[in-house]
Amino acid sequence: MCGHLFCFRGRRSNHLKVIWHDGQGSCTFTKKLERGRFIWPNVEGGAVTISSAQLSYLLSGIDWRNPQQTWRPTSAG
Repeated sequence: MCGHLFCFRGRRSNHLKVIWHDGQGSCTFTKKLERGRFIWPNVEGGAVTISSAQLSYLLSGIDWRNPQQTWRPTSAG
């Protein structure tokens, strides 16, 4: 309840779940990439701290270590 986000990724690195507490209860955000994978930081000691900008890149499917936009769908449908 202190503003932390807990991020989990699937085995194939194309699913991401984010869990946080909004003051009333737990909230979950889920995202799946159609192409590519989520670039995950090296985990040493069980927890990693990243900035809000790095989280934004992570959720967009952009490599947060070297920000370059990856594949984006051209049309829906």
